[in-house]
Amino acid sequence: MPAPINPFKAALKNGELQIGCWLSMANHYAAEISATAGFDWLLIDNEHATNDLRSTRDQLTLIDASASHPAVRVPVGEAWIIKQMLDAGAQTILVPMVESGEQAEQLVRAVRYPPTGMRGVGPTTARASKFGMIKDYIPTADEQICLLVQVENRAGLAALDDILSVDGVDGVFIGPADLAADLGHLGNPGAPDVQAAIKDTFERIAQSDKASGTLATDPAFAKHCIDLGATFVATAMDVTLFANAIRGAAAEAEKLRG
Repeated sequence: MPAPINPFKAALKNGELQIGCWLSMANHYAAEISATAGFDWLLIDNEHATNDLRSTRDQLTLIDASASHPAVRVPVGEAWIIKQMLDAGAQTILVPMVESGEQAEQLVRAVRYPPTGMRGVGPTTARASKFGMIKDYIPTADEQICLLVQVENRAGLAALDDILSVDGVDGVFIGPADLAADLGHLGNPGAPDVQAAIKDTFERIAQSDKASGTLATDPAFAKHCIDLGATFVATAMDVTLFANAIRGAAAEAEKLRG
């Protein structure tokens, strides 16, 4: 029995648009509800949310039972945390702040088993192999891992061509908020030079064999990114959806005071 097919990776390779949602509430109920919504993919955030290995594993388990594909953003591009997330069952990994081709090459090694990589070999204790039940997990796992890297500062932009040349990187994610901050427009990703950089980056990625994506909760910006070639776009975040809904409910209830 081989490793499970990664439908998200296959969709990106075929150029099929994947619409997703960011999961930052670090809550298995929120993840389970989100998995009923119909998104193509759900991103479990470990960089800015209060997730850890166990909360991520719990959410992976719930999302795996749905039609949505779970992806995991690690807090930093270190082999040890990538190894743990892969063993916990993640097949799609998003790594923030990638700034060079050499760094991208090391990340490819982190998601692959030897001899082409350095992922630690311990499948019998890992959820990824169903604790050893998937007998052919080791020889087939690498092919189903999807590695996405974030380009979100000037260093990443300068190294984009080198990053795009790395075999094993499946997609490049543009982080508008961090990019805006690094370009001197903290909190204003709509600044003209930030938007120009985003447009240029999408166009350069489109000339490669990599997929491109972003987080765009504004529908107009999401459509703009898709028109520029983005094929994996998160259009919502569970935290902001809940925050807006609960605050709106409180405001409506306040009207009952008369």
